Order: sequence, then structure tokens, then C-alpha cells
Amino acid sequence: MREAESKLRERFPEADYHRHNENRLYIRVPRERLTDACRFLHQERGMRLCICTGIDTREGFEVLYHFSDDDSGGLYTLKVVVPKDDPQVDSQAGWFPSTDWIEREMHELLGIDFPGHPDMQPLLTSDTDWNPDWKPLRRDYERRAEKHGR
Repeated sequence: MREAESKLRERFPEADYHRHNENRLYIRVPRERLTDACRFLHQERGMRLCICTGIDTREGFEVLYHFSDDDSGGLYTLKVVVPKDDPQVDSQAGWFPSTDWIEREMHELLGIDFPGHPDMQPLLTSDTDWNPDWKPLRRDYERRAEKHGR
């Protein structure tokens, strides 16, 4: 794990690194560097994407891409924090198909935009009368839904 971390620090010196434990590293990268960092971990280091997650925090929307280095047992999480007044980060789905559905879910449930995504159709609410302005994983969901007559 230490070799991969060293290579990451060389390649992305502007990132913020936080070691959670011996096998878990969080790397906060600027959103304009996310694609480079994902490609580095997946294509150059051979890591497997486990899952992506989105979280509404007080600071902004966190978009996390979790990678596993199966050889070492290390877990690497790339984290981008996007402002709530500009909730977008470049899609990885064009070159990395396994991110397709989870980016669509984050868009649908949090309202994060993924420019460059090949098909941003809803997954969970497509066959319902769900109001597309409702974003149930946002911190203000209840207040916003009540305001719009939910």
C-alpha cells in the first residue's frame, strides 16, 4: 500500500491525504483532477472500483470513488467536494462503464450533475409520478418536498 500511496503523492501533490488506518487511504482531489486520479488508480495501478457514493454535507456534496488494491488489501477513496450552488463533476462513465449507474443514482437522488455522462436517464423513479425536483438524499429534502406538496 505504501508504494501506491507514494506514487499518488508524486502524481497528485495538490491532493489532501488522510490515512484512516493501515489499509485505508482517503485522497481529496480537486474536481478537475478526478478523471486523472481515477485513471491512475484503475488503469495504471490496476485497482478495482468497488462503489461510488454521494453524501450531502454542510461543506457541499461529497462524491467518492472507492477503489480496492486486491493485491495489497488496500482501499483508496478519491473524494471530491462540490459546492451546492454548482453541484457537478465530470462523469467517468464514458471511459469507465462501471460508474454509469451509480452516477445516474447520485444525479437522481442528490441532484449532482455529471457532464459527459452518456445517458442520464433516471433509474429508480423512471416509472413513477415522482417530481424530478425532489432529491431524497439531500439534507433539505423534507423541507423542500413539503413546500412542493409532497
